[in-house]
Amino acid sequence: MNAPLFKFGAFGDEASLVVAFLIGIGFGFALERAGFGSAKKLVSQFYLDDLAVFKVMFTAIVTAMLGVTYLAWIGFLDLSLVYLVPTYWVAQLVGGLVLGVGFVVGGYCPGTSVAATATGKLDGLVFVLGFAAGTLGFALAFPLAKGLYTAGALGTKTLPQVTGLPHGVLVFAVVLMAVLGFAGATWVEKKMAARAAAAGE
Repeated sequence: MNAPLFKFGAFGDEASLVVAFLIGIGFGFALERAGFGSAKKLVSQFYLDDLAVFKVMFTAIVTAMLGVTYLAWIGFLDLSLVYLVPTYWVAQLVGGLVLGVGFVVGGYCPGTSVAATATGKLDGLVFVLGFAAGTLGFALAFPLAKGLYTAGALGTKTLPQVTGLPHGVLVFAVVLMAVLGFAGATWVEKKMAARAAAAGE
């Protein structure tokens, strides 16, 4: 049997909902175990004294990238059947800025706020209600925001297509970037810890 499993009919629509639910539970559990159910830990990312968010999320990205790459190379995964989100660079830039500001102000992103709510944190629940209201508001205002929603349409793009570099070269570059990023993050954390210790003396 080859992947993607849903595309090849390994399970139907109903089973896919069950699979998605189980994956979501697993993802939420992993977020909580990584400490991402705490707004204080998440916001520490922006103060540069705890870069666990960067390390964990970059690890997840690299792991998924390597998994997809190797599964495609051995012929198990058909990349042509993997859904890619179309690029709308203006809309995604604006959305990223809004999400980033909300992350700094509220201390959560949508996923981590749900994980926090599941463990009984009131601030997580407030954040969930906030982004639910925002989602509803955007849906109601969509006729007015439709132009922004589709702004900067470039179609489906991948880095090999954009850069012209071979897939394997880009994979190696991202892995190297991750290694250097982890080393840099650890260095920054040590510097911030030393500065905090000196300020406390």
